[in-house]
Formats: sequence, structure tokens, C-alpha cells
Amino acid sequence: MLHISLGNSENISSPTPALYVFGDSLFDNGNNNLLPTLAKADFSPYGINFDRGPTGRFTNGRTVVDFIAEFLGLPYPPPYMSILRRVLHPDQYLTGLNFASGSCGILPETGNHLGKCLNLGEQIGLFERTVKNELPRHYRNSDELSNYLSNSVFVVSVGSNDYINNYLDKQHSDTSQRYSPQSYAKLLIDRLSQQFQRLYQLGARKVIMFEIGPIGCIPSSTRQFKHNGQCVEEINQLAIMFNNHLAHMLHNLTSTLQGSSFILGHAHWLGYDAAINPSKYEHEWTADEDSLMLKI
Repeated sequence: MLHISLGNSENISSPTPALYVFGDSLFDNGNNNLLPTLAKADFSPYGINFDRGPTGRFTNGRTVVDFIAEFLGLPYPPPYMSILRRVLHPDQYLTGLNFASGSCGILPETGNHLGKCLNLGEQIGLFERTVKNELPRHYRNSDELSNYLSNSVFVVSVGSNDYINNYLDKQHSDTSQRYSPQSYAKLLIDRLSQQFQRLYQLGARKVIMFEIGPIGCIPSSTRQFKHNGQCVEEINQLAIMFNNHLAHMLHNLTSTLQGSSFILGHAHWLGYDAAINPSKYEHEWTADEDSLMLKI
């Protein structure tokens, strides 16, 4: 069950016009299909429980973003790369876009050994192009556009690959030799803060950023690193360190950027509990709209 609160406890007072998505494979719904990369999910068994079959989602069914879109009464945000291929009608992106790209992260070099992906800076650069070149065509003036953006919801899930495909990947990266765990977490948070400030300057006001999950529990970690128990707890501690810094950073942004709400999506503990106690969740893998509580 996912509970998210944006701002105070007031219910939705006006329709949310759009949902914009940034991040990695947890949110990618097809961008990597159109990029020269090994990180793709456009084939079975991906999508076996999704109505449209394999779409590029790195899951068997819907993503968290899909559930949020359904709750808000919005279409699933289409992958931005499909616009470049002229698959979409110009009006279809007015309800949001998905810029997420599997294998990428906060740092530009993360995931490069797998091929081309869109790092967070590039994703926000593409959003900037949309704001400056495409969206103004649909609004009479800058005030209308600003109102549209300020009422839209922005969701982000990024950072895990900066560990999996960078800091912990000593075959392709030397960052673990150049940074201590604490200094690396600070580097990531500082870069992430800069990107969030870019989003704010472009008009975003309601932003949800999800924690990094228990990356010490994923198969690539448990196969590669020695551990006692079901997870590599030393790696999970890296994620927890990042998440602790993240919470403070989001609070500071909300306090300093007028009219903004930068909200932390708590995801780590749920993922960890599911990994440690899977039997508790054997009947709960299929969610529905009623399990998502989103207040804006």
C-alpha cells in the first residue's frame, strides 16, 4: 500500500492537469526502447500482466506512476522519446510526459557502459525544451502556462543506479576509490538539489521524490557480494545514508523555494520488509486505485 501526501491535508481542490515523470527503470515506460542501450524491457516476460503487453516497463504489470495517473484521472504519461518519433498527436502530451530512462542516474556517467540512456540532467533538459518550445503553443499567455505547471504533479525516482551501475561497479567505475560513502551520498544529493532547483525555475511546484529502495536485497547484489542473511546490509546502509540526506534536502527546498512542496516518498522500508518477509505480501502484489492515497 502506497501513501503519499503532498503539502497539507486538504483534498484535491482542482483537477491536476498533468503528471510529469523523471527517473530510472522503476518509472521508464518505453524511452529506452528507442535508445541504443542494452537496458531494455520491450520483450517477454516483461508486461505479462499488463494489458498492452511488453511496453518498455521494467515490470510484469503497472508501475507506481501508472497507479498515480489512474488515481488522478489522467492517462499514463507517454514516453518522451515517442514524441520525437512523431508517434503522438501534439495535444497528447498536455496531460504529462515520462522522461525516465532505465540504467541512468543522477550523475552523467552512471550506466554509460550499458549504452545510451537519459541521465537526470538530460531528462530535465528535455522537459525544459517542452516548456519553452511546445507548451506555449497551447496557452494564451505565460500566466496560464505557469498555472498549468504549478498545478501539475512531478514524480521522481532516481539514485539507485548511481550505486548499482557506478559506485559499486568497480569494473567500470573508480568512484568508490575517490569518494567515501558519506562524501558520495553528499555529492549525489548536491547534484540532485541542483536539478530540483532547475525544475522549480521551469515552473514545477509539486514534486514527489522517492527514496532509494533496499538495493542490498536485489539479486545482482546478493549474487555478487558476500552477506549473512537475505540481503547485503552494507549496501542497504548506503541507500539509507542517501535517503537520510534526501529527507533534509527536500525539507530545505520546500522551506526556501516559495510555493513549493518537495515531498519524500517513503519506499525503502516497504521494499525491505517485502524482501525479508515475502509471505506477508503474497496476496498483495496486485494493487488498485483504492490503495493509493494522494492528497494535493
